[in-house]
Amino acid sequence: AQLVESGGGLVQAGGSLRLSCAISGRTLTNYFKAWFRQAPGKEREFVAGSNWSGTTTIYADSVKGRFTIARDNAKNTLYLQMNSLKPEDTAVYYCAANRVSLSMEVRGYDYWGQGTQVTVSS
Repeated sequence: AQLVESGGGLVQAGGSLRLSCAISGRTLTNYFKAWFRQAPGKEREFVAGSNWSGTTTIYADSVKGRFTIARDNAKNTLYLQMNSLKPEDTAVYYCAANRVSLSMEVRGYDYWGQGTQVTVSS
C-alpha cells in the first residue's frame, strides 16, 4: 500500500489547514489510521487516530479541540482538519496505518506516508 499526504503549507497563526492522506494499492479500509508529526530536532509524535469506522477517535492533548481526524473509506482517504494553528504546530505531518490497534506509538504502525510540511508563522 502507498500513503500519500497532501495539503501542507505555510499559514499564519490562528489559521487553518486540511491535510489529506490518499491510500492506494493494498486495501487498508479496516485498518486503524493515525496522524503523527515530527518537528526539527524532535521525535515523531502522535497527533490523532481513528478506528476503521471513524466512530472512535483519540487526540494528543496538545491538539484537542483544534484538530479533527476523519476518514472516507469509500475514497480511501484520511483527513486532518487543523484549526487555530500555532507556531508550535510546525512540523512534517505523516499519516500511518496498522491492522492491530488504535495506538499512539510510532512502532505500532506498519504503513507510513512520506510526510507533508506544515509551517505556522507567528
